[in-house]
Amino acid sequence: MIFVTGGTGLLGSHVLVELSKRQQNIRALKRSTSSLKTVQSLFEFYFKTDGFSRFKAIEWINGDILDIVSLETGMNGCSEVYHCAGFVSFQKKDFSKLIKINKTGTANIVNVALTSEIRKFCHVSSTAAIGRQKENDYYKESNKWVTSSENSNYAVSKYSAEMEVWRGIEEGLSAVIVNPCVILGAGNWEESSLEIFRTMANGLKYYSSGANAFVDARDVAFCMVELMAQEKFNNRFLTIGENLAFRDLFNLIADQLNVDRPTIAVKRWMTGLAWRAEKLRSIITGKPAKITKETARSAMSKSTYSNKKVKSAIGFEFTPIEETIKVAIAFRNQ
Repeated sequence: MIFVTGGTGLLGSHVLVELSKRQQNIRALKRSTSSLKTVQSLFEFYFKTDGFSRFKAIEWINGDILDIVSLETGMNGCSEVYHCAGFVSFQKKDFSKLIKINKTGTANIVNVALTSEIRKFCHVSSTAAIGRQKENDYYKESNKWVTSSENSNYAVSKYSAEMEVWRGIEEGLSAVIVNPCVILGAGNWEESSLEIFRTMANGLKYYSSGANAFVDARDVAFCMVELMAQEKFNNRFLTIGENLAFRDLFNLIADQLNVDRPTIAVKRWMTGLAWRAEKLRSIITGKPAKITKETARSAMSKSTYSNKKVKSAIGFEFTPIEETIKVAIAFRNQ
């Protein structure tokens, strides 16, 4: 039996699909308020006629990574864990919540895994936890973390979570860490990184000069399961599909959606005004800012990453992002 946290999320649901392809027995953790509708739709999208039966074969338990009892119940009788649950926010006020969910939650899972009969453990980290010193123009797994005001609160929380996994490894846990970039794929356009599809569908006139790495959710899930199968333990792996300028990504999505491409370049001073205006609006209305200082900075920065290590480790080639976009739109239109 395999235990999966975050199974209702974009990546977690794709891990469930990948495990189902390999005929694994799956138990997944979810909050009592979480809907399984998107997960079921995903299974029916990928597996067609037997999608529903495969989905129903998953054993779901209600719980939370901050609830030790639910983790003990979930891992009871399991031999492997895929920890996909986490919290993403770039709101300054959410720092305590980020640390609580990402760091403390991961510590809980590691501790329960160490006292249970867990033979294999896979942790989903982030490119945000990679040190910011580039090697030959690319960030690599070997980059060392350096404390800096340039690190986002989210980055600090994910790095702290990774440290809990490394601590578990020192205590005897056989674990592998993956560091995905921005994940795209079939899923709910109202959540996480997939909101860009909704934004593009509604019409986007502006593009920033920044760049980042993007990856298909199916690819990250495959890498995770394959790394576990080949027992590539005590390692971290960047799971990167393509390094793309934001403008190029927006153009690819716009073309597939048959909407106009964004044509107005955003200047750095414009992002500065935008996040300050959003901060003021947030203070007045009490609603979260749509643009923060961190997201504005990210939109203008150019981050590129290397995927050579994981490709060499398991002999894998990543899906072109253009194909990923087609799948995401096909799922939405099914």
